[in-house]
Amino acid sequence: MTRQLLMRRAMWCGVALTAACGGEQASTGKNAGGGDAARTALVAKIDSIVSAPITAGKVVGASIAVVKGRDTIAVRGFGKANLELNVPTPARATYEIGSVTKQFTGAAIMQLVEQGKISLDDDLQKYVSFDTKGRKISIRRLLDHTSGIKGYTEMPEFGTIVASRLPRDTLLKLVTKQPFDFEPGDEQIYNNSAFFLAGLVIEKVSGQTYEEYVQKNLFDKAGMTDAHYCSEVTVHMNKATGYDSDSAGPTVKGALSHRWPYAAGSLCSSAIDLVAWNEALHQKGTILGASAYQEFITPGALNDGTTLGYSKGLAVYNRLGHRALHHGGGINGFLSENLYFPDDSLSVVVLYNTAGPGSPDAAAEAIAEAVLGKAPDGAKAAEGDLARFAGTYTGSRARAAHRAADLCGWGRAHGQVWESDGLGAHANVRRRQHVRARVHALHLRRA
Repeated sequence: MTRQLLMRRAMWCGVALTAACGGEQASTGKNAGGGDAARTALVAKIDSIVSAPITAGKVVGASIAVVKGRDTIAVRGFGKANLELNVPTPARATYEIGSVTKQFTGAAIMQLVEQGKISLDDDLQKYVSFDTKGRKISIRRLLDHTSGIKGYTEMPEFGTIVASRLPRDTLLKLVTKQPFDFEPGDEQIYNNSAFFLAGLVIEKVSGQTYEEYVQKNLFDKAGMTDAHYCSEVTVHMNKATGYDSDSAGPTVKGALSHRWPYAAGSLCSSAIDLVAWNEALHQKGTILGASAYQEFITPGALNDGTTLGYSKGLAVYNRLGHRALHHGGGINGFLSENLYFPDDSLSVVVLYNTAGPGSPDAAAEAIAEAVLGKAPDGAKAAEGDLARFAGTYTGSRARAAHRAADLCGWGRAHGQVWESDGLGAHANVRRRQHVRARVHALHLRRA
């Protein structure tokens, strides 16, 4: 038996014993109301939503956390955290959360703004040596995907980057050699290079590594005891194994170097820890003061005044007639969704340990609808008004859709869901009508 397998057995030993005694570690909180038929039906509905893709063979395991105010509706694990060792998924299993990382990076920048150490309108070159080819790129443009810098996931060398442990400065040099996609502020294309650069800004200004800064100023302040910077070499208790899923069934994904996802997608967390994050950030004012928080959740705008559906690591939209903030993520064997309704203090977190046809954002929205109810007629009518924008798009918007198709849902912003009619640089897309801003990133399909 290999040393790696022995370590995995040891890591899961305590989890397996707990699961054997307590099942899948379900929690419905002190306000669950076990005799309440409506609550029982709600929890059963949530269970059916999350169980469906597992039963269908699309997802190996999942963890969810559904909390509304002080009411813990459901915190539970489903399926298997590890197929090879037959380990049931605990509620506090940790997952690689991919681009959900971006809201932590955005919040870190806003903390430095609040402390007067940086301005959102500062030039990137003030903090990072990066050839902007004569253009001024503000920190603000990095955080709303409008910098025009080439995203490293769009580069021809991306396959090599994924398969290697390239130093960060080498990756930065590769990005610098690429042409700009557009002039800063003219358009919006989902961009991981920008958040990579934002991480370097955090390190320069704070004097700490990104990992150290996030742990001390975000995780610790929010009371996140499971969250950490992901590592392909360090063993963490309760870490779910990542899988890829296709017609042949699930296969274990190889370890991914976390040098390059970095501030764009290298954090790990449990579902309940993301609820703690939502509460600290959006409810308690633990992470940001009132003014900085308002700036954090205010969508950006293009040079022509067009308001975006994205703000500093969070997509901002309306769902079911309610304001909503969210970000999804996907990375080597994992998919995630962190959905928050600020006016309802409702967190819906869905984490999968399988990269494939499963959709945690669809599951999260279905759970939110089960909790909040269907959208009122007025909200549905507003969505219907978008029909006049239907059409076919090419150019940069097609590139965003190409990325979405090629890497499982990249670059979905502007309040629409993009559908690609094929892979390739010249793919045309149709804009489906939804008042919705889905953002998935760093979902890698490595040969």
